[in-house]
Amino acid sequence: MTSLCGFLLFGDSTLDDMLANFDTDLGVPYSSLLNDIVCISYALHLMLVFHVIFHPLRLNLGGLLFPSATPLVSDNDRFSLIITALISLIFLGANFIPNIWVAFQFTGATSAACLGFIFLAAIALRDPHFAAAKKDKVMYVLVIFLALFSSLVAIYSDACALFRRNPSPRA
Repeated sequence: MTSLCGFLLFGDSTLDDMLANFDTDLGVPYSSLLNDIVCISYALHLMLVFHVIFHPLRLNLGGLLFPSATPLVSDNDRFSLIITALISLIFLGANFIPNIWVAFQFTGATSAACLGFIFLAAIALRDPHFAAAKKDKVMYVLVIFLALFSSLVAIYSDACALFRRNPSPRA
């Protein structure tokens, strides 16, 4: 919804950084006050929503890395380690990804393949009731392999396009 409203407001001159669009005069009365309100509300939105997304990520990562350990709430050292690692990764990603479109380009096809093919085939492959025949399981493995292969090809082509577009200064 936010991106739709941003596009309706700025049209074809929409910049990669949504807040950069509000650095200019919008041509309406009290434009600078409106710009400040938008920037403050955007910062508040990020601060409030970050915890909603970060909490399950932290719990799932703790369960994935330490499956037989005590709950994350009772182990302060492990809790601190996971939080420090996640926040460091988020900080590095926020500072070193050139713009949001590069992130969308790398994650778009991969997340679609994961949601549409890999997760579904992995759930069917698990088969706790032994309902699937051997040929079904072979088909599920083939679907996972093809989805992984297509995702790797998409990531490789995106990386090649990114490096061709931004040549090295040494060349």
